Amino acid sequence: QLQLADSGGGLVRPGDSLRLSCVASGRAFSDHTVAWFRQAPGKEREFVCAAGGRSKGNRLYYADSVKGRFLISRDNAKNTVNLQMNNLEAGDTAVYYCAGSQTIILSNIRNVRGYATWGQGTQVLVSS
Repeated sequence: QLQLADSGGGLVRPGDSLRLSCVASGRAFSDHTVAWFRQAPGKEREFVCAAGGRSKGNRLYYADSVKGRFLISRDNAKNTVNLQMNNLEAGDTAVYYCAGSQTIILSNIRNVRGYATWGQGTQVLVSS
């Protein structure tokens, strides 16, 4: 089973960019779907984006709220998934978590319950 370590959060101003990284240790990384979720204070954890594993054709999935601003990419040789966040808004403030699953089905890709493995979270604060 994978272990995930996410990093890259910080304090930025509206309009700035930030890149988060999720580094995995374990086997068969390329077979895993890796997603980013976020949780703002007082809110439920929500889906941000995902990079499908080989069985999903390495397809990319985005929440409507970040489409066009965020870009997820994976480097299977480095067991890494990155999240490039551009034009950040105050509403993007949250703790961001990467999550992984080797067996997730397509209908569950945006569902928190679909993922068995989680990183520890990294804080993103967007404030002027």
